[in-house]
Amino acid sequence: MAEPAAATVRERPLSVDGIRSRVLETGPEEASEAVVFVHGNPNSADEWRDLMGRTGEFARSIAPDMPGFGKADRPGGEFKIPVEGAATFLGGALDQLGATRVHLVLHDFGGPWGLAWAATHPDAFASVVLINTGVLIGFEQHRVGRLWARPVVGEVVMALTSRGRFSKAMREANPKLPARDIDAMYDDYDRGTRRMVLRLYRNRTNDEVLEAAAAHFAGLDRPALVVWGGADPFVPVRHAEQQKRAFPSAEVVVLPDSSHWPFLDDPEGVAAQVVPFLRSRVAA
Repeated sequence: MAEPAAATVRERPLSVDGIRSRVLETGPEEASEAVVFVHGNPNSADEWRDLMGRTGEFARSIAPDMPGFGKADRPGGEFKIPVEGAATFLGGALDQLGATRVHLVLHDFGGPWGLAWAATHPDAFASVVLINTGVLIGFEQHRVGRLWARPVVGEVVMALTSRGRFSKAMREANPKLPARDIDAMYDDYDRGTRRMVLRLYRNRTNDEVLEAAAAHFAGLDRPALVVWGGADPFVPVRHAEQQKRAFPSAEVVVLPDSSHWPFLDDPEGVAAQVVPFLRSRVAA
């Protein structure tokens, strides 16, 4: 039997509290139940197009460009980080789009942003897929992250990050990551995005707050799927099983040959886990 064709990805502008952005969508436009994809650094909603094409066959799927990234505005110092501003933006976007029952799919910084929204919207929060992200208790910065966190040093590192150096570093850290995806990341990696990244790496959430967050989510015990690239050099695989502290019923799947972006370097392997999970939860 032939595989069904992927759902068409639609794109439209979005503005929340004066921050202009865009949103990608698949599936029924007016459905109040939605799969919501949240990207991280240095990405945009475009990274989700493949999975959205698959989930759009059975659910409304939504992916915004988050402030500071992709085609979204680059907000200034008044934008609250590391999570409050992004979570507020996400909530405003979902209100505008009429999404009242939400299945989150989160990656990288999209994890803390999406979970911060979920913590304050338990009635709307139905399930979650965590891809190389989550409640990262005891997380230690990777080498480049430690450089970004240092004043002046971080600015110098960013200024020296040319397309060639960016591509070389990404290929070394993520050998299976397609060149087109690396190029797409760099295309949006402008001065405003780099400033946002430096702010994020200099304003981390402490472990005490993360412990409280894990306890809060454990009390909700929402359905969860954890998918992790086992060769991730940025967020070590030891954090995969750790997500059961926040989601006790979670299923954990490690893809040993994938790195930080398993849905880009192994789209079939990730879809084989994510699509059945979401299909069984939507309208359950």
